Amino acid sequence: MIRASGLILALVALALPAQSADWPGAWVQYTATGAAELRAVIPPGQACPAMTADGTALSVSTRGTLDTAYPIQVCVAAVPAGARKLAVNGLPAPSPVRALRRIVVVGDTGCRLKGGTIQDCNVPAAWPFDTVARLAARQHPDLVIHVGDYHYRETPCPANRPGCVATPAGDVWAVWKADFFDPAAPLLAAAPWLLTRGNHELCTRGGLGWFRLLDARADTTCVARTEPFAITIDRQQFLMLDSADADDQTAAAEPVAHYKVQFTSLLAQARPGAWLLTHRPVWALAQFPGVTPGTSGNATMQAAIAGLVPPTLDMVLSGHVHDFTAYDFGPARPAQLVVGEGGSANDAIAQPLNPGVKIDGLAIRKVLGFADYGYLTLDRAGAGWNGVIHGLDDAVLATCRFIGRNAACRLVNRGRG
Repeated sequence: MIRASGLILALVALALPAQSADWPGAWVQYTATGAAELRAVIPPGQACPAMTADGTALSVSTRGTLDTAYPIQVCVAAVPAGARKLAVNGLPAPSPVRALRRIVVVGDTGCRLKGGTIQDCNVPAAWPFDTVARLAARQHPDLVIHVGDYHYRETPCPANRPGCVATPAGDVWAVWKADFFDPAAPLLAAAPWLLTRGNHELCTRGGLGWFRLLDARADTTCVARTEPFAITIDRQQFLMLDSADADDQTAAAEPVAHYKVQFTSLLAQARPGAWLLTHRPVWALAQFPGVTPGTSGNATMQAAIAGLVPPTLDMVLSGHVHDFTAYDFGPARPAQLVVGEGGSANDAIAQPLNPGVKIDGLAIRKVLGFADYGYLTLDRAGAGWNGVIHGLDDAVLATCRFIGRNAACRLVNRGRG
């Protein structure tokens, strides 16, 4: 079992000396081996910044190599266990969380540019991730969870589309900066982060940047699948599974066998009250135009996890579908949350969400879903968590109570976001 305080990014908007203020700052990240790292992105030719823990200088090295797509340096330094005060060039960086009281959850945040599907990336109302990040930062979370899909600018903006003019495209540093680091800056500076890889971070999409910048492993080589691991932050255990390569519609033998092995090893580590964090939902209705009502996905994940769910797993937290949906199946299955309304085109909720509809053989007991842009806060309360879904004007759109596998949500101001 691999234990750490988290696959955590405490990303901070630090203006490093000798860098333009237009460059992102530094972050603290726990690796898959349990060791924490300070990381910073700097221009080529610049010296890595000074990194310290409790006033003691750390040994700094670089991650990955320069190329035309990523003409940057990523500086890294191992953080000693138990370090309380971290700094980059004398400016403080948040330390790993010790008491987990409030969590902010966001997902599917980038601006979609892919063929004929175009978002106006230069228009805040059309791509509101910067608003989501700014409002979420004001919640003063102890931890921020991103459930995947950061990189969305895959093809160039059409010449006749002024709303995305001069927008970069492809698996390049300029896209990662525009899609993630720039708009997320206030939230990156607010708290440690825990990140999940999405299907937009596959090697055929934005995977080169994911591994160069944000993956928890030392090897920056892009691979289709990575190994799962368990994280404990305060009293809450998170089980991290990379489902980027798990097909939604089909359950082919090879990927099902692969993910079954991963689920077997990962779920065997589940402690009471554990949450599974994985980008693709395990038990959710498929939400896309023309889908037959009652159709569910993800076929690969459902086939792979069959017969392996321990009673200690309370919740699955995912993105992928561009809405907020909370599914309650009763005591026989963990609750499934989908938090994918962080900024990318909110084109989900294409079929009715009704109790009684069966997903993978089990009927939905309670369900609430809508596609307003926004974010989720989770506050520890007694034996469970209180959830609030916030819209773009920070109005409360819905509230939830999560205790064990019970997920009870109700609308408050639907549609204001």
